[in-house]
Amino acid sequence: MDPDAQRTAVSGAAPASENNARRLASPDPDENHLLAALPQDVRDRIFPHLELYPLPLGKSLYESGDALAHVYFPTDSIVSLLYVMESGASAEISVVGNEGLVGISLFMGGESTPSRAVVQSGGHSYRLLGARLKEEFNRHGDLLVLMLRYTQALITQMAQTAVCNRHHNIDQQLCRWLLLSLDRLSGNNLSMTQELIANMLGVRREGVTESAGRLQRLGVITYRRGHITVLDRPALEKLSCECYEVVKKETDRLLPYPVLKARRESKA
Repeated sequence: MDPDAQRTAVSGAAPASENNARRLASPDPDENHLLAALPQDVRDRIFPHLELYPLPLGKSLYESGDALAHVYFPTDSIVSLLYVMESGASAEISVVGNEGLVGISLFMGGESTPSRAVVQSGGHSYRLLGARLKEEFNRHGDLLVLMLRYTQALITQMAQTAVCNRHHNIDQQLCRWLLLSLDRLSGNNLSMTQELIANMLGVRREGVTESAGRLQRLGVITYRRGHITVLDRPALEKLSCECYEVVKKETDRLLPYPVLKARRESKA
């Protein structure tokens, strides 16, 4: 465990007032929906091993072919999974935020993946050693069911992204991408350059500039110096293709928000 992560371990002591203040300002693990949905017995086993881990914008969590050591549960950040070609060109295949985790190959048995994971929107996550996750996964209990359901939702997003990139125009793709990002953040603001968006969508930067300009003229968004603010979400949803709705419905169906709600109500 690196020193910074060790100081911010969920179970670690905080003898100094500075550490206490840091912990008070830290995001709650329950801000990640998968962690929040775990039953108490599973939480008791894995929460002491969670480490608060910062995810600054642009940070690479792993590169293609890397052996993974941790899984990451974002709380207020977004991570993009990308495939990178030999030429250096890349395209996003999915986004992961507070609904999921980064590093499914660890519990799927592959240990590595040809994709790349890069922080798209900076914030925080909680990370867990892969060995700890696999130990709980191999109990064949609640965590196994939850991870498999999340993996199905992620596969749906990947498949729909591939279809969208092939059959829909840049305006529709940008709307889909903005909506998926907004669903994983608490507000309506995104910090993102047009160059980075172009890399995510696998299109030319000029195409993103033109598309963002059209959305701005329609009053749907404002864009200034790498900051995008969505002003009219209903309009953004109407301008998006059906791909966003397909992904959202499948995610809502598979992931345990009703379970989370019931658990919180039982504790009240």
